[in-house]
Amino acid sequence: MPRSYADRAVALATLSAVLDRNRPLEEAFDEAAGSKAGGDKLSARDRGFARLIASTALKRLGQTDALIAHCLEKPLPPSAQPVRHALRLGVTQLLFLDVPAHAAIDSAVSLLAKTRHAGFKGLANAVLRRLDREGKTLLDAQDAAWLNMPDWLWHALVGAYGEVTARAIAAANLTEPPLDISAKADAALWAERLEGALLPTGTIRRGFGGAIADLPGYEEGAWWVQDAAAALPALLLGEVAGKDVIDLCAAPGGKTAQLAHAGAAVTALELSPNRAKRLAANLERLDLKAEIVQGDLFDYRPEAPFDAVLLDAPCSSTGTVRRHPDVPWTKGPQDVDKLAALQARMLAHAAMLARPGGLIVFSNCSLDPAEGEDLVRDFLAAAPQVKAEPVRPGEFPFCDPFLTADGALRTTPAGLKLETPALSGLDGFFAARLRRLA
Repeated sequence: MPRSYADRAVALATLSAVLDRNRPLEEAFDEAAGSKAGGDKLSARDRGFARLIASTALKRLGQTDALIAHCLEKPLPPSAQPVRHALRLGVTQLLFLDVPAHAAIDSAVSLLAKTRHAGFKGLANAVLRRLDREGKTLLDAQDAAWLNMPDWLWHALVGAYGEVTARAIAAANLTEPPLDISAKADAALWAERLEGALLPTGTIRRGFGGAIADLPGYEEGAWWVQDAAAALPALLLGEVAGKDVIDLCAAPGGKTAQLAHAGAAVTALELSPNRAKRLAANLERLDLKAEIVQGDLFDYRPEAPFDAVLLDAPCSSTGTVRRHPDVPWTKGPQDVDKLAALQARMLAHAAMLARPGGLIVFSNCSLDPAEGEDLVRDFLAAAPQVKAEPVRPGEFPFCDPFLTADGALRTTPAGLKLETPALSGLDGFFAARLRRLA
């Protein structure tokens, strides 16, 4: 394969790992980009382009598949998945990344040339040349919001939020995510230095581009990366200075950093050894202190209860599709049910870590009420020792647009509408504040 197409080979391997083996995008890309097949020799620019192709192909998967099907007289056989992936990458480059037609088409054909699917080169060439001629017109007739979301997720969003909001969420998920930053101090000054904008929530937002470690303030630990919505749950604990607070499922450490910077004595619990190491490295860079405990929540027995407990639980991550476009295609309704059951167990255990009178904040980045509103309602009905502690309008003014009727927090990618699409939107998050009774 020509050296110039090694980036496409990495994108192809990534797409195959995600769609054929249910691998998360980041893991799949890191593995492909570090492979002996040539990914480990990519320049930073080519590496970035490979990831862009793969992530855009996942964002636009429904549209590209519909276009490919339109051009085929009969469906590809199940054994020809690599051909389908090569076509997906070709269509993505042609119609969504504005790559010159000769490069987009030749790269897709070249990907197939030295494989056992070389016999499909002519078909791939014909399909992509046709879409080079007709693709823009066909795109204009597509329902992008509906096509790019699998049925299970589309129906879940429509059921929870109505079709208008579901479409707005789907449209927001097709945009490139910004880089959101939490500053330790003087956010307005750092917004200027980072050439970003200061959001109403206090988060700094800038376009995603270049190496994060090369940005001003990174090395000296002046800030950390954290989506605007992810920064909200810890704030619901209110004034934490001098209090004993535990952050459960703590890595990569954004919420731990928030709490430590606010003056709390923080215990950070993390199950994964590798993620616990990453958490420690992030805190070291930020010059913030926390007691890091690597272990399982269900086995954890502290010497004394905590003044406040933050549980940001593992979930289906359907609120982060804008950043993780693999989620719709690697998860399903069975995952929502399984994770909701796990979260309910975790919340019951987490609540007992709070002292009588202490606060508990439960949060996750799912858009499904089964992992949020429904779960907390059912938990409270079965846990007389815990009550809801609704967030009051005006208590945290920047949270008011996201408050539910029950005083919980609910954000969606369609929220936070600001001056431009680049400034707008945030991850989908749910957060509820509870109190353990004396």
